[in-house]
Amino acid sequence: MVILEKRIAGLREEALQRFVLRARRAAGLNGAVNVLITSSARMRTLNREFRGRNKPTDVLSFPAGEKGGHKSGASAGEIAICAEIARQNASRLGHSPAQEIYVLALHGILHLAGLDHERDNGDMARVETRLRQKLKLPTALIERSAMERPKAALPKGVRRVKASPRTRRRA
Repeated sequence: MVILEKRIAGLREEALQRFVLRARRAAGLNGAVNVLITSSARMRTLNREFRGRNKPTDVLSFPAGEKGGHKSGASAGEIAICAEIARQNASRLGHSPAQEIYVLALHGILHLAGLDHERDNGDMARVETRLRQKLKLPTALIERSAMERPKAALPKGVRRVKASPRTRRRA
């Protein structure tokens, strides 16, 4: 299920639902995924409540539980995405806000599948890059984070890449 509390130009609920299904299958994640597109105020509240960080964030994932995503028809979990941050990222990176929602949804799906870029020595980054290309998305979340961090701060196995002009032109 997709809930659009905040509207995004060029994004339809049905299109996002189809994308989530494709991304879920590509990631090997069983179970339904619910997606909420919401405000930065709500994301701040969720981030503070569940992660102890009093600031809005772009995407949060909430796994359904140890077994939830492994049974056919069960819920794999939920994803919350901040509409305002998605719009800002899209503007800064030169692609549409709808594409940014897809990038963030893919990132959240990978977390629901059990990947964690903060602890996995670059495994999630490699998977995200491969799936982003397969799903024809612009630069992945981890890739662009790596581009913006000082070289010493990159996770092991993640290399700095430059956004290509082709990626920036997609809209």
